[in-house]
Amino acid sequence: MMQPPSTQLLRALRNSISGIHTGSLCSTIPRSGSALPPTALLGSSHRNNSNHARPTRMIPRSHTPKPTSHDRGPPSKEDTQTDFAALNVLGNIPAPTTAIDACLDSGFHLDSGVKVTGGDGVLLVGGEAFAWRPWKVNEGTKADMVNKKGQFEVDEQAWGLLGLVWPRPDLLLIGMGASVFPLSPETRRHINSLGIRVEVLDTRNAAAQFNLLATERGVSEIAAAMIPIGWNGK
Repeated sequence: MMQPPSTQLLRALRNSISGIHTGSLCSTIPRSGSALPPTALLGSSHRNNSNHARPTRMIPRSHTPKPTSHDRGPPSKEDTQTDFAALNVLGNIPAPTTAIDACLDSGFHLDSGVKVTGGDGVLLVGGEAFAWRPWKVNEGTKADMVNKKGQFEVDEQAWGLLGLVWPRPDLLLIGMGASVFPLSPETRRHINSLGIRVEVLDTRNAAAQFNLLATERGVSEIAAAMIPIGWNGK
């Protein structure tokens, strides 16, 4: 016996709906061992937003309009402007009397008016200036201050004054003439044993460094041992 048409139509409609759900379910579940593409892990909102994203357009530098004028207007008349060229944080601090005004081939001129000439060096310790001849050893014989390894090395007696002053300076600047030589380990070890750090430079730079640091920190903290720039180590 044939069923009524209405029942067949209802069954066909039910089958079609069931097939749609089954097919859509199989298409969204991957097989075992397969990996989801990166886009499948993103929500629909992300996909929709990415579809509407557009790259930013860069304007070439050549298309940037050039200024029509370099005029910055009239100069300012404000009194609060800072003249950085005249700024000097140590301007109100007097220079020490042992500051070096001039480095000569045969000596030095100090800020106090003292002139060390005759080829002597100068030792500046505790605000006092002393003639210094580190190249002379016992009985006035002359010795080279550069050893066979090309290192600056003098007899320990040349640093005898540093062991007598108290308090001792924190830093000793050694100006080695027109050139710079490495300090020998023995000389450095002896100066350090007095609790003094040491820095080596050529005489011109050592003088400038001494003037700055002695003004800033005081002559009791900074000492200098200067060799005339005419001495070449030979």
